[in-house]
Amino acid sequence: MLQEPYVRKIAALVGVAAIVALSAYTYSVLKEAKYMFSEPTTISVSGTGEVFATPDIATFNFTVEGKGDDAVSAQNEVAETMDEINSYLLDVGVEEKDVKTNYYNLTPRYEYPDSDCDGWGYCPPSRKEPTLIGYEVNQSISVKVRDTEKAGEIISTVGQMGAMNVSGLSFTIDDEDVLYAEAREKAIDDAREKAEVLAENLDAHIVRMNGYWEEDGGYAMEYGRGANTKIMFDTAESAILQAATLPLGEDTVTVQVNISYEIR
Repeated sequence: MLQEPYVRKIAALVGVAAIVALSAYTYSVLKEAKYMFSEPTTISVSGTGEVFATPDIATFNFTVEGKGDDAVSAQNEVAETMDEINSYLLDVGVEEKDVKTNYYNLTPRYEYPDSDCDGWGYCPPSRKEPTLIGYEVNQSISVKVRDTEKAGEIISTVGQMGAMNVSGLSFTIDDEDVLYAEAREKAIDDAREKAEVLAENLDAHIVRMNGYWEEDGGYAMEYGRGANTKIMFDTAESAILQAATLPLGEDTVTVQVNISYEIR
């Protein structure tokens, strides 16, 4: 009987120790779980970069047509005109690689017999076969002029040399990838500056970048006034009149990026 209070004390101490141990274990597990499942704090910012450049390439199109009693004579007529134009283009500095044939068509030409119409205005289809009267050749050419100051003179001269449908004069930038890379670099710098200001306002500091993407749909190409101008010439005479006034303007290459940063 004298040992009963002692046993009770021992049991109480063991119970308290077990509760303390269980509490410590539970706290440790919860603490580890907190860091195991919690995501890092991040901020997201966007940045925009723009680069302005003057177009350095002029491109235009024209066609050459030839007709003859047979296919060879029609082709020879087109070939003679093209030889003269190609020789001129080489003389003014246009490289062979910058003169490209878009299409070349050789088609027969037919003469269709008239239908015998009755007094009521009805014209039944003629039973007579159409007559082959010759051939026609159409060759379409695109020309890239790297010296844009010569574009007006070249296009008017080509029109005088027998080219037809001289059209589509446009001014563009030859190597746009270089401009895209420069604009992207500016956009990233812009985003970084915004992130640093935001982190300072939040009394935090940037640890690392953990996400990067650019706007869907690729890069936006915005044209300044006068840039990428397309001019249509219906005749060689109108080409001569307009050759002296060809504004180039400026192209604007724009890149927008979105970047997320981990902060602490």
